[in-house]
Amino acid sequence: MPAANKRILLWSAVGIVVVAGISLAFRPRAVAVDLARVESGPLELTVRDEGETRVVDVFVLSAPITGRLRRVEIEPGDRVKRGETVIAEIEPTDPDLLDPRSEAEARAQLSAADSAAKLARAELERAEAELEFARSEVERSRELARDGTLSVRDLEEAETTLKGRIAALAAAQANVQVRDYELKRVRAQLLSPEELQQRRENCGCVVLSSPIDGRVLRVLRESEGVVRAGTGLVEIGDPVQLEIVVDLLSMDAVRVEPGQSAYIRNWGGDAPLDARVQRVEPFGFTKVSALGIEEQRVNVVLDLVSPETQWERLGHGYQVDVAIVLWSSDEALKIPLTALFRNGKAWAVFVREDGRAVARDVEVGHRTASEAEILGGLAAGDEIVVYPSEGVAPGVSIVGRDQG
Repeated sequence: MPAANKRILLWSAVGIVVVAGISLAFRPRAVAVDLARVESGPLELTVRDEGETRVVDVFVLSAPITGRLRRVEIEPGDRVKRGETVIAEIEPTDPDLLDPRSEAEARAQLSAADSAAKLARAELERAEAELEFARSEVERSRELARDGTLSVRDLEEAETTLKGRIAALAAAQANVQVRDYELKRVRAQLLSPEELQQRRENCGCVVLSSPIDGRVLRVLRESEGVVRAGTGLVEIGDPVQLEIVVDLLSMDAVRVEPGQSAYIRNWGGDAPLDARVQRVEPFGFTKVSALGIEEQRVNVVLDLVSPETQWERLGHGYQVDVAIVLWSSDEALKIPLTALFRNGKAWAVFVREDGRAVARDVEVGHRTASEAEILGGLAAGDEIVVYPSEGVAPGVSIVGRDQG
């Protein structure tokens, strides 16, 4: 073959290779995407938040009087019986120490009370003597009246005098008692705390016993000391009667109704616990979140449904995670929530048909944090794009990322 023909063939081959390379370089490539299949399965819509356990009825045992509380020996967790277990004992308080001036005044009052008592006893002795004399006079007057030497008027006068002496004696006796009591009262003002400590062993204390059968939840005051009436000492409750309270955002609480099922997670056990909504409190309150945002919260109270043997280790004030089921279905047509995007006012997804992306409007039902219920527009088994990027558009060739 002539050299000219060889050069023509060589350059022709080079040109064909260059044209083929340019064609391949500028040919549209398939966009790699994450694909998922539409499937039917269980789906539930829940409201989740942190809650805590609490005993239904907590009894706070308070001091009924002001006095000195003896050391509380009972410990949290101890079992108590109604009317039998002694919780605390309260005894009278020590008197205040007298300053020198008050002590001098008290001792002067003691001397005056002692003198008044002596005077009263002297008056009593005089009243006894006058009564004895009056009785003798009546006896003599009666003998003279029988002999006719004494008039009836004089006899009646003697008897009247006797009655007066009897009354005077009774008054003198009462006056002695009054003075003795006054003397005791003044002496009591001079009692020192040391003297009362010696008498305390025989002192009657106010004994506080348990009002219910249960356990001690918390000891509010353990050490000995003076307490005022109404001071809380011990909290008592029955851990078997346990409930859970969770404060939900008000916008979530309005969707919760009594009787709805719930489950408890992250409580320390291996399996979740079943619960049921007991009530939604009608009163909301303001709570500041960790980010410093004021939120309106509502307390929702739940009863535990699982057997007690599964949660007997739970106590009052334990933290748990609560999930309240608002809606559930065992056979819901569902897709990942990240596959949805807005197409005007409608929701849409990209479906792979013959290797290309096709935008399809769908009707969305309930949505959870990760999945959405599809009411129309898709069928089980359809392949959809999970994370549609800007490169995905109707008619674009797509391929699964795991398919290269």
